[in-house]
Amino acid sequence: MRTIALEEHYATTQFLNGPGGWLKSRPDISEALIDLGDTRIKEMDDAGVDVAVLSLVAPGVEQLDGPAAVRLARRCNDELAAAVQRYPGRLAGFAALPISEPGAAADELERAIANGFVGAVVNGHCRGVYLDDPHFDPVLDRAAALQVPIYLHPTIPPEAVIESCYAGFAEEVAFALATVGWGWHISTGTQVLRLILGGVFDRHPDLQIIIGHMGEALPFMVPRFDATLRPELTGLRRPVSAYLRENLTYTFANFNDAATYANLVANVGVDRVAFSTDHPFGSMSAGRQFLDDLPLTRQERAAISHRNAERLLGL
Repeated sequence: MRTIALEEHYATTQFLNGPGGWLKSRPDISEALIDLGDTRIKEMDDAGVDVAVLSLVAPGVEQLDGPAAVRLARRCNDELAAAVQRYPGRLAGFAALPISEPGAAADELERAIANGFVGAVVNGHCRGVYLDDPHFDPVLDRAAALQVPIYLHPTIPPEAVIESCYAGFAEEVAFALATVGWGWHISTGTQVLRLILGGVFDRHPDLQIIIGHMGEALPFMVPRFDATLRPELTGLRRPVSAYLRENLTYTFANFNDAATYANLVANVGVDRVAFSTDHPFGSMSAGRQFLDDLPLTRQERAAISHRNAERLLGL
């Protein structure tokens, strides 16, 4: 059965020498990120992954000033586009966007889509500002017009958030708490709620957002959202749960836990779930094994492994 992985990462040497410098302390990760050649394809073959949709690893270009972000995003997108052309049918791409310059970001998105990309990635906030801010409307407007999704990936929270919420422990503990252990999942979930409460999906009913890690803790809270953030309070056209079920797609992204998966599907439905492994931070083989071990019907397995992604991305 065809398997498409939606949250797979790459980097360029230039990126690792700039905003991605924190990854150079992990040579195993950095070497895997910059590999856009036969070794990556062989690892996909070994794991049974047919298509990997690649996105620039966090922190992306979101924390750079406008001109620097525009230059680096374009170069990263060009390098990824060349790799996709070398391996047609095996690699696909989400475009990096210089959202500190929203007009330029919208134009870069359109250029990337014209060059065969299937959507865009936004790594968390842009210098502490979330995507629901009206400043970013040109990006959302263009994505909606082009009918392509935005993959919203976590990034390190703003320094003020780290200081107020996660500091006071050993440096390694505070970093893990602020990022992979808790903080960046909660920040991503909060950003999704801000997009909903800000009326983004009322203005763009067909706009699609992708998030990973089995929903960044949002599915667990769906009943609470509907009980406390009712339309008569929010002014929205629909309950929060409706947007979570109709405007978002959720991927595994190395959260290979059956109970977490069961909660996700119970709250959003199997047609909103797609496969991913979070390579190279997660194992492609382990992710595929987790999918294979889930007690799914053939129709459910097909939906998660490829059909939902095909429909969303036009693959």
